[in-house]
Amino acid sequence: MVLDKKETTVAYRCPQCGSWVASIVGVFSLTADMLRLKCPCGESELTIVNTNDKKIRLTVPCFLCPKPHTYTVSSAAFFDKDLFALPCAYSGIDLCLLGKSDAVQQAEEESDRELGQLIEEAGGTNPFGRKGEEDTGVFSDPQILEIVNFVIRDLDEAGEISCRCPEFEGSYTVEVTGDGVVVACEHCKAKKLIPVTSTMSAQAFLNCDHIDLE
Repeated sequence: MVLDKKETTVAYRCPQCGSWVASIVGVFSLTADMLRLKCPCGESELTIVNTNDKKIRLTVPCFLCPKPHTYTVSSAAFFDKDLFALPCAYSGIDLCLLGKSDAVQQAEEESDRELGQLIEEAGGTNPFGRKGEEDTGVFSDPQILEIVNFVIRDLDEAGEISCRCPEFEGSYTVEVTGDGVVVACEHCKAKKLIPVTSTMSAQAFLNCDHIDLE
């Protein structure tokens, strides 16, 4: 007997740095008392808890309200829908997205456009820019590079980046390319392409525990 692999993508917008934070959550990972989805900036987190009546409670930080919002959804809504949005009760802007990764990523982009328009109408500067104008392709969201640099620095400090240099003697740089980022050693010139081309793939890169440069 083969069990279906139930999982969904959960994403929320960090109220401090403004980036989307996303992760895949499986049905078995929810057997824990609480799951926490933290932003790499360290200033916010979303929590997921199984309730006694087999539902799922999410506590989501809000970038407009001073306190987080709490939502309770059924397991079917959490795992089975292509896209399920949880909006702020006061502004109507989506704070949390659940569903298939492609649908969630598309909804993130639409939410960015809507929020950017609201900021412009209020007389502010749209922090999300305009798609298609001076688009650099890979890092239209600066949080992607921030995540990559965070992981590289963490792996370097732990001695988990290897190149042709003697142990702990490498010096590593990160270069943005059209295909992602290239991690390279300044001394031996060994390098490796990290194919992060979206916030989603950058979040997945957070699970990297070792890099071999060639």
